[in-house]
Amino acid sequence: MIRTGAAVGWLGTGRMGAAMAGRLIAAGSDVAVWNRTASKTAPLVARGATAVGSIHELATCDIVFVTVSTPADLEEVVTGAQGLLTAPTMPSIIVDCSTVSVDSSAKMRAAATAAGVEFLAAPISGNPHVVAEGGACIVTSGPVTALHAAKPLLDQIAKVVVYAGEDEQSRLVKLCTNLYLGVMVQALVEVTSLAEKGGTDRAAFLAFLNGTVLSSDWVRRRTAHLVARDWAPTFTTELLRKDFDLGLAAARALEVPMPVGSAVYQLIQSAIGVGLGEQDFLSLYELQARVAGLRPSQENDGHADV
Repeated sequence: MIRTGAAVGWLGTGRMGAAMAGRLIAAGSDVAVWNRTASKTAPLVARGATAVGSIHELATCDIVFVTVSTPADLEEVVTGAQGLLTAPTMPSIIVDCSTVSVDSSAKMRAAATAAGVEFLAAPISGNPHVVAEGGACIVTSGPVTALHAAKPLLDQIAKVVVYAGEDEQSRLVKLCTNLYLGVMVQALVEVTSLAEKGGTDRAAFLAFLNGTVLSSDWVRRRTAHLVARDWAPTFTTELLRKDFDLGLAAARALEVPMPVGSAVYQLIQSAIGVGLGEQDFLSLYELQARVAGLRPSQENDGHADV
């Protein structure tokens, strides 16, 4: 169990990590933070976190949360030369909230178990704004004892915490969710561009769609960005491609056909190819507008070209 009042370690304070750690700080938790780019910890320190100089120093916390971008990053910070499992004092529990492959997660779980550390996979769904507002969802898998110990903290981060099983089930659940998200966004920008090409204002079409049962909280939340063509990143097109790589690889391994997801993957790749990789993935609209032949006069703001 986590010692009462013991510091929580947070490894990785990018957009998502900072939003999640920020909720723990706001709830009164004692949080120590580390990030490869040390300056990214400054906003959390200003809110009451304690910055540490190394992963080994962070590893003295009873529980360490990890939020990194790729499987390679996860392996480096867990089993690398300066990773959590090479520290003189290791945490009791590692909670990894990254979106990584099943294979990478299983490898890290095996290494942690061999070192006497419990490993809880806990990927999160929700962009940084959703997380900050308390609207995120977390799916977990791993030892039930680790879940019970970490759940009070997870409940401070997310509105929903689901347990999916004892192994790597949560990894696939999160990948399935992001595959669906990519497919949904592509469908949204396709029908939006069709309505526009036929002479309907983009804002009017989305206002109608949002009044029907076909809309969702996510579409309503992002409508203003789509209308304004505001692609400030919450989740980049490059990161979406990474998750499609992992999700489609899992589908191949499990012999599950993914015809729609495979088609959307090619469109994501095309969007990155025309320079939209670092933009929010809602910028798939820009590629769709180009191939739909939308003229500037048919655009709300006159910027049809990518």
